[in-house]
Amino acid sequence: MISEYFGLRLSSLATATVCMALSFALLSPEARGAGLLSPCKTGNGSARPADIYLPMDSWVYPALDRLRGLGHLDTAYLGLRPWTRRSVQRMLAETSQEEGIQNNPQAMEILASLEREFGTESEDSDGLSYSCEGIYTRVQGISGLTLHDSFHLGQTLVNDYGRPYQPGFNTVDGFSGSASYGRFSLYARGEFQHAPSAAGYSPDLAAQLSSNDGIPLVSNPVQATIPAGPIAATNVFRLLEANLSFRAMNHQISLGKSDHWFAPTVGGAFSYSNNAENIYAFQVDRTEPLFIPLLSRLTGPFRYDFFVGSLKGHTDPNDPWMHAEKINFKPTPNVEFGFERSTIWGGQGHEPINLKSFLRSFFSFQNVPIEQKFTAQDPGARFGSFDFNWRLPWLDHWLTLYTDTLVHDDMSAVDAPRHAGLRPGLYLSRIPGVPRLDLRFEGVTTDPELSRSVTGSYLYQEGVQLQGYTNKGTIMGDAIGREGKGGQAWLTYHLSPGEMVQASYRHSKNAKDFIPDGTTQNNFDLRIVKRIHRDWELSGELQHEWWKAPVYQLGEQSDTVATFQLTLHPERRPTP
Repeated sequence: MISEYFGLRLSSLATATVCMALSFALLSPEARGAGLLSPCKTGNGSARPADIYLPMDSWVYPALDRLRGLGHLDTAYLGLRPWTRRSVQRMLAETSQEEGIQNNPQAMEILASLEREFGTESEDSDGLSYSCEGIYTRVQGISGLTLHDSFHLGQTLVNDYGRPYQPGFNTVDGFSGSASYGRFSLYARGEFQHAPSAAGYSPDLAAQLSSNDGIPLVSNPVQATIPAGPIAATNVFRLLEANLSFRAMNHQISLGKSDHWFAPTVGGAFSYSNNAENIYAFQVDRTEPLFIPLLSRLTGPFRYDFFVGSLKGHTDPNDPWMHAEKINFKPTPNVEFGFERSTIWGGQGHEPINLKSFLRSFFSFQNVPIEQKFTAQDPGARFGSFDFNWRLPWLDHWLTLYTDTLVHDDMSAVDAPRHAGLRPGLYLSRIPGVPRLDLRFEGVTTDPELSRSVTGSYLYQEGVQLQGYTNKGTIMGDAIGREGKGGQAWLTYHLSPGEMVQASYRHSKNAKDFIPDGTTQNNFDLRIVKRIHRDWELSGELQHEWWKAPVYQLGEQSDTVATFQLTLHPERRPTP
C-alpha cells in the first residue's frame, strides 16, 4: 500500500513539475520571442476562453465581493454563482464607468487587479482556443482525531469539494485547463487525492446512527453517510469540474460537473455549495441579467439557473436524481433577493427516473399525503430556499446585510418562517481607521421551532429519501447539517486584492434529540495568502479544533490541521 501510494504521488508530482517547468519556459520573453506557444495563450492568439465558469475557490470571488462591499459592482448577483469570465468582464466594464469610483483608492486597486486578470470581452473566434488555467499542489498534516460526517456528528474541514481527509499526511495535486471553439467551451479540473487509512466508527455506533436514520444496517451494511471502520486509504484521481458548454442568447447550456453556490453567504449555502463533490448534471444558466418590460420595472432585471443530475452514494433508495431551480432579482443596485427549489426523487426500488416522474416532481407545489410518499406518485423530497442581500445606505454602503433560508415541503421561508433553517450575516467591508480590514459575521440554525424537527428527520432528510441531501455521503448544502446551530466570524486584512491575512472562528452544535448527548465543535483558523512574482500563490492555513461527541468518543477531543498550497496562476494577457 505504501509503495503504491508513493508511486502514484511521485507520478502526480512529476506531472505537476513538468507542467510548471513548461509554463515557466513558455511564459518567458525569450520563448515568446521565439514564437513558442504559451499555455496561457490561445491557439489563435486571442484572449483566453471567456465562457468558462470560474471555480468557487478562486481568489477573484473574495476580491469581487469586497469590491461590491465598497459600494461598487452594482450588477453582480451574489446569490447565483459561479460566474463566467465573460460575465465578470462585463461587470468590470460597467464598474469602471460608475460615478465616484475614481475617488475610492481601494476600489480602484481591486478593479485594476481584476482588469489585468480578465482583460476585455472578446468576440467569438472561428478557431480553436485553449488555455492552461492553473496548476497546484497541496500538503496537509492532521494530528488528532477529526470528524468527517456532515450527515450526523459534523465536519472538521468544510466547503472543500468533499475531498477525503484523515489524521496523518494528506495531499492534493491538481491542474485545470479550458478550450473553446466559437460558442462552444470546455473546462476541466482534475486532481490526485491521497488520504491515510483510519479506524472509523465502531459497529455499535454505525448501527445506532443507521437505526436513527431508519435504515436497517443488516440489509444495508455499506452507507456512504456513515464512515464505518475500518476506512481504507484513499489514492484516487478525481474530476472536480468537467463541463462542455454552449452559449446561446446569454444562456450557458452545459453538460458535466460544475460548481454551484446558491446564496450570498460565505460559511455555507443551504441549497447548494461546494461542501460535497459536484454532481454530473445538465444545466441551463442565464449568465447575464434579463430585463422584461413591465415586470422588471417592479422586480428589476433577473437571472436564473436550472440543473438536473444523479446523486451518488445513496443506497436507500439507490441512485436517486435531483433537480434545482434558482431565480434572483435586483430591484435596485443595492438589493437582491432570490428563490430556489430543489427536489430529490426516484431511485431503484421506488420510482423510475423518466420524463413523467421528473415533470411530476417539477410541478409539485402542495403537501403530499404520507400514503402517497411510498407510491409511484411520490414527487420526491422537496426543499426550498429564499435569500436576500441589502447593501445598507449608511456608512457609504460599506455594510451589507444578507441571509439564506431553507424549508422542507413548503415553497419558501417567506410563507413558513417557523419551519425554516436560517443563516443571517453582516459584512463590514471597511473598518474606519484601518481601511484594509474587513469583518464578517454569520449565524446558522437548522433546528427550527417545529415540533416534528426531531431525530434529524426534517431539514435535509425525509421518510423516503433516507440519505437525504447528500452526494457521496456528504451534505451538498450547509455543513451545519441536521438540527444544528452555530455561527462564524472572519476578520481579514487585505494585503492586496489577491493577498490576505485572515483569522476566523466557527462554532456548531447538534441537538440531543438527534445525536445522543449532542455534539459541539469549536474551530479557530488562521490563513495567509501571499503572491510570489504575481503568477505564484503560496497559502498557509492552521486550524485548531476542539470537539465533544460522547456517542463517538468520551471527553473533549482536539485536532490540529496544517495546510500549505502552492498554485501557479498562468500569466494573463489582455485581448489586443
